[in-house]
Amino acid sequence: MIRESGARPWQSRLHQLSRDTHGQLVFTDEQGVAHVGVTPVQAFPIDLPGELVSLIDADGHELVFIETLSEVEANARKLLLEEIAQREFMPVIERLLGVTTFSTPSTWTVRTDRGMSRFVLKGEEDIRRLRGNGLLITDNHGLTYRVTDMRALDRQSRKLLDRFL
Repeated sequence: MIRESGARPWQSRLHQLSRDTHGQLVFTDEQGVAHVGVTPVQAFPIDLPGELVSLIDADGHELVFIETLSEVEANARKLLLEEIAQREFMPVIERLLGVTTFSTPSTWTVRTDRGMSRFVLKGEEDIRRLRGNGLLITDNHGLTYRVTDMRALDRQSRKLLDRFL
């Protein structure tokens, strides 16, 4: 259903998105019911960031489906992006500085977009390939690191990474 103004139905409703005094997102629906603690969930956070986002209430029910965040009003978009950044925490590896051994488990020292990090790679099966020469690397604690494009890494990083692929 498209409104006369040309806006999509969810666009006019998202202006009722705010934070409460505890920092939780609050969505007020068309009936005036405030849903405290809503969570934005992306359907495909890696392949389609900022698209296909649902606002989910505390019981797991979808309240609003958003096709693309670029069409959301600026204040609501800012709130949604802040929440998504917390939920989808995934440091991007910019450089591999060293590994303790070329067999697993091994300890990796890396530089990420969030700073320096050390983690243990339990097994080679914890490295998943993505489209476009990307990788997801999961450490022994379940934290996922991302390599956006292996070809963009420096030569030393690619050489170390090749030993595990």
